[in-house]
Amino acid sequence: MKSLELFTMLLLGSTMVAQVGINTTTPQKDLHVAGAASNVRIEGLDGKNNINNLGTGSTTRVYADTNGDLTLGLPTDKTIEILVDSENYLDDAETSSTRIVQTGNAFGYNIAGNLANFPAEAFTLTQNAILEVNYSLSYSLYKSNDRISDQHARVIQTAVYFRQVTDPTDEYDGAAIINDVDGNPINGGPWCIDLNSSGTTCRETGGLIALNGQFYANSDRDNGDYQEYKNTGTDYVKLGPGTYVALFAAQIAVGNTSGTGSVFIYLGSGKDDLQIIAHYYN
Repeated sequence: MKSLELFTMLLLGSTMVAQVGINTTTPQKDLHVAGAASNVRIEGLDGKNNINNLGTGSTTRVYADTNGDLTLGLPTDKTIEILVDSENYLDDAETSSTRIVQTGNAFGYNIAGNLANFPAEAFTLTQNAILEVNYSLSYSLYKSNDRISDQHARVIQTAVYFRQVTDPTDEYDGAAIINDVDGNPINGGPWCIDLNSSGTTCRETGGLIALNGQFYANSDRDNGDYQEYKNTGTDYVKLGPGTYVALFAAQIAVGNTSGTGSVFIYLGSGKDDLQIIAHYYN
């Protein structure tokens, strides 16, 4: 079909044919552009006319919105967004709600830490996203409210999990997220995030990411360090639309509890950094 004939038909709204072909007389779709080297140019999407065009050095993805219109970038007009960027995410407190007691060969974790500015730390996703999580979490160690000096090697592990936000006055009210947006258990979970005091029964599970830890041993009760330790972690998880809050779970474990006495950590006793970046995709 000649270009002039095609233009005339489109201009007049003709319904003479059900399918239109360019470089073909047997179109297979409503609009069929034939030819191995054929292409389509939409000047409204080019680098000159559209600020979302990434230029010659990158590939710009084209999306169809709810009306079927072709656009560059996502309907939100962004592909990356910083959701949380806090330089002191948790309260600098040593209280019962930030305390985690040592267990022997622990199989689970415990929730701890109070958010410094809830619900401002909560975030809402309106579409699927890959979340990048980076944190630096503080803790302090004690043995019967004094410094540890028994030389037992311990491991302190920390991780991030997410809850749905259902109560703007209580960050722990909603359900813990166990599966990602595709229905897969997060990080091979579910993980125990609330272990009973005896370390034998799990009371709640969730999906843990950015799991990291370090060993600690000390023999000097008077001069050994016990405060302002840091665990850091980085990880990714895919979540769907919803309102969430990022929280922490941790454990302090020791291979041999004999003679160790009452040992515990306070989670978030110093400065705690958390950054969550959303990478949107279609």
